[in-house]
Amino acid sequence: MTNGQEIGLATSRRQLLAGAGLFVGLAVTAPLVRRALAAGSGPLFSLGVASGDPLPDGVVLWTRLAPEPLAGGGMPNRPVNVQWQVAKDERMRQIVRQGTVTARPEWGHSVHVEVSGLQPARWYWYRFKVGNEVSAVGRTRTAPAVGTHPARLRFAFASCQNYEAGYYAAYRDMAAQDLDFALHLGDYIYERGALPGRVRQHDGPAATSLEQYRNRYALYKLDADLQAAHAAFPWIVTWDDHEVQNNYAGLIPEDSQDPQTFRRRRAAAYQAYYEHMPLRRSALPDGASLKLYRRFAFGDLLALQVLDTRQYRSDQPCDDGLKPRCAAALAPEATMTGTDQERWLFGGLSRSHGRWNVIAQQTMMAQFNSGSDAEPIYNLDQWDGYVAARSRLLAFLAEARVANPVVLSGDIHSSWVSDLKSDFEKPESATVATEFTGTSISSDFPKDWIRRVQAALPANPHIRFFDGAARGYGLCTLERGLWRTDYRSVSDVTRSDSPVSTLAAFRLEAGQAGAKRL
Repeated sequence: MTNGQEIGLATSRRQLLAGAGLFVGLAVTAPLVRRALAAGSGPLFSLGVASGDPLPDGVVLWTRLAPEPLAGGGMPNRPVNVQWQVAKDERMRQIVRQGTVTARPEWGHSVHVEVSGLQPARWYWYRFKVGNEVSAVGRTRTAPAVGTHPARLRFAFASCQNYEAGYYAAYRDMAAQDLDFALHLGDYIYERGALPGRVRQHDGPAATSLEQYRNRYALYKLDADLQAAHAAFPWIVTWDDHEVQNNYAGLIPEDSQDPQTFRRRRAAAYQAYYEHMPLRRSALPDGASLKLYRRFAFGDLLALQVLDTRQYRSDQPCDDGLKPRCAAALAPEATMTGTDQERWLFGGLSRSHGRWNVIAQQTMMAQFNSGSDAEPIYNLDQWDGYVAARSRLLAFLAEARVANPVVLSGDIHSSWVSDLKSDFEKPESATVATEFTGTSISSDFPKDWIRRVQAALPANPHIRFFDGAARGYGLCTLERGLWRTDYRSVSDVTRSDSPVSTLAAFRLEAGQAGAKRL
């Protein structure tokens, strides 16, 4: 038996091998756990299972023990041994890796297992056990090996799944797709308090404490369609603002709360995020810090750079909002990523051997003037508020001749396809990259803004496509010479059984800038 490596919960290989009675110990631990739980407690694995961060030789496996998921989890204040298994078959008969991890109360009894020693580019199945209680079986896939030449990859990207705004029919559709992985670009939860008259309701007031954030994640993860999508393939995740607070920037809150109070809030939010995501040890939070930016390679077909544009950004210029730019929006020191992450990004892109080079990040990168030439209006929470940083990135992509760069974005609750120009003020300037901005899984886009955006499109000719009415996700199919993005659209977000169809599809040809509608 070869054991994987537990992440962040500190059961070492030496402890596993020395503990000859670990599997027997599970049988002892489980009844103790059950006796300690309140009468009427639900199943231990109520929040489902997930996998993530696929590498050629392994993945991260996740679950969390939560028999009372909306009441802090409901577990006794003691460590619990959890057995995990990875198999070549769905019936879990051909076990290839297994081991035991310790779910600890200080981490919300979450479980992160870093499995290694797997074969590249193949499917595996996994599950967890505590005594006689067994989790659902999840499916995961390793990445193609370095130096290989995959002919095809398929993945989805999604963001903005406000529980109160609607159901997750988009995830039901996504789970049925044949995907290598899913990419989540942020706003996995919304921290806001419950609002009357919504399709569904949050579990209480705005989340500010660790227990409140835990309960909010639990509410979202109880959704069956979201659980199904997590169990169908590995996820690669990053965050945006609502995992902490709307439009926060670094350690600067949106409102006027005390900085130390916000630091404690961000620390609680970051810990809850880690506890509920399939993340590696490198993402283990340290107080109000958590390193989330990272990169992945899928053979030589896809190089993926995943950014964090919230934790390190400077404050939104001009007092934030939708308005004309002030001088601060053009300042060279204004940053979305921070200096270290920008340097890391440029270094990774310069060394990439990927046929397609993807930058996965949060807010829309393309310039969009929703006003007029006389009075331009920009969204200053987006890259339009950080013009110099955007210019440096686009200039680097051009000068380094990065192969087939594609930017994937979320946040704005609407679908866009954009040419990223070397100079947005000159439509004839070179197209440096293509941006696909995905709509939300469920979050609203203001209806009165649809007409306003449409009216402004002629003055923004680099915007190839816009739709603000549809909810859904993006579906990307990569071949060596061709990229295709389908915008999958939910007919009615207020129905859990809503049909899902393709709203629009676009293709990119390798070596040729600019998307073309199919």
